Amino acid sequence: MLINFFKSIFTWWNTQTVGTFLFTLFSGKLVGVDQFGNRYHRNKDDSKRWVIYNGDVDSSRIPPEWHLWIHKTSLSTPDKIKFENHDWIKEHQRNYTGSKLAYSPSKSKKEKKDSYKKWQPES
Repeated sequence: MLINFFKSIFTWWNTQTVGTFLFTLFSGKLVGVDQFGNRYHRNKDDSKRWVIYNGDVDSSRIPPEWHLWIHKTSLSTPDKIKFENHDWIKEHQRNYTGSKLAYSPSKSKKEKKDSYKKWQPES
């Protein structure tokens, strides 16, 4: 518990900063919570909207329906909108950027390059 408090003071990538905590405390209104545990807030006149992540800050963890709301594309919250679940919709995968599991196009290019033989004109 104490370690989480110090993380929130000295780092911005662990849930929220002290400034965000104070702003949320004094002028934030909780609008909803998504399936990942992220909490969505707005101020009284709805001129600002923000999310407090549950765990590490990773913007790819905002579901599409909440993405609409946070960017003011939709005025109503996702709990008031009926969304269709299609067979082709995949489950969320975390963002692997910066890790060994990240996609690297250079890896696939190297594999193709080894099997490719460059054409040489006859002299």
